[in-house]
Amino acid sequence: TADPPSERPVSMIFQENNLFAHMDVFSNVALGRSPALRLSTEDRAATLDALTRVGLSGKEARLPRELSGGERQRAALARALVRRRPVLLMDEPFASLGPGLRAGMAELVGNLHRETGMTILVVTHSPEDALALAPRMVFIEVGRIVADGPTEDLLGQGGPEAVRAYVGESRSR
Repeated sequence: TADPPSERPVSMIFQENNLFAHMDVFSNVALGRSPALRLSTEDRAATLDALTRVGLSGKEARLPRELSGGERQRAALARALVRRRPVLLMDEPFASLGPGLRAGMAELVGNLHRETGMTILVVTHSPEDALALAPRMVFIEVGRIVADGPTEDLLGQGGPEAVRAYVGESRSR
């Protein structure tokens, strides 16, 4: 659309979280409210609330390099929260996280969906993430949708051949 990116109804979290290295966590998150960082009292309160919701309260003054990978991802999620957009796109958001942090982030995203009703689309190569995050899954192969349905069904033993081959469970066994 002709709308500037800051006004579009979509927020996006990239695999590498896109935090600005020279800005503290508070400022990185507050960019979601005001790209020029001209913050009202309400903007500041929303930023602090988002940081609390993602477990980063007390880390507002830290630079991204001073955070763990999971904390950087949570800062990116907090920035999406303060934007208050109806759609959230996430591109491999947990790819660089260990199993414990992945589970915590999946729980946080699930809670966000339940609390806000926001539509959340997650691109992942991880069957475990898909099971943890989504009741419905679309499987894409070579740019085409080859399976669409309940995540548990598609990833189960009776799932489509393309999905079974992807996860390493070919029917030819």
